Amino acid sequence: MNTLVIMAKHPVAGMVKTRLAASLGEAAAAGLAAAFLEDLLDRLHPCADRHVLATWPDNTAATTYFEELSADRFELWNQPEGSLGERLARVTTEHLGPDPHQRVVVIGSDSPTLPKETIEAAFVGLQQADVVVAPADDGGYVLIGLRREVPGLFEPIEWSSPRVFAQTREHLQSSCTRFIELPGWYDIDTLDDLRRLDKELGPEHPLGRAGGATRNGLDDLPHGWDFRSIDR
Repeated sequence: MNTLVIMAKHPVAGMVKTRLAASLGEAAAAGLAAAFLEDLLDRLHPCADRHVLATWPDNTAATTYFEELSADRFELWNQPEGSLGERLARVTTEHLGPDPHQRVVVIGSDSPTLPKETIEAAFVGLQQADVVVAPADDGGYVLIGLRREVPGLFEPIEWSSPRVFAQTREHLQSSCTRFIELPGWYDIDTLDDLRRLDKELGPEHPLGRAGGATRNGLDDLPHGWDFRSIDR
């Protein structure tokens, strides 16, 4: 069975997209985060047999929000406390289970236009490899998939650093784990990333149909947002 997991935070102003919030304001950044999630759930729902939204935090407001957003298309699974590595280890372990035919692909919610072809290629790759991974332009990764547990895969990793993908690949190589590196993509963390997304979703681009909510969110940003100083 192919299981797609999306890691998601409740898009509350001041709690998400803090680097963008420093340039755009907390409300605008949270609005974009919500739009990213909406587009991902709409676009990627056909890509797997089972769909899981790994949510955070575990409170009533978040649960209500995610239940309404999911509309029964995705199962809700509360992320535990701990580092990102600990949470990734937990979500993959729980959803792999004992079935040797299980394949789990995990993505974040910061890449609203991640191509469906990348998700599909990940599940195909897991028919042969134990791990698939797609790097992010900032040195992290936008996707990781497993068909079995790989001890130590998620630690020690310098999370939120440009070394994440390199350290992950080093671990896979040193442990003689069969893995496939997929084409990379990009996260939305800075104004430069947002400018790139704005161009990607422009009318002249073939991916312009990929992000309706995100396109609307960009159009709702204050006039002149794209001329502000580049994030440092």
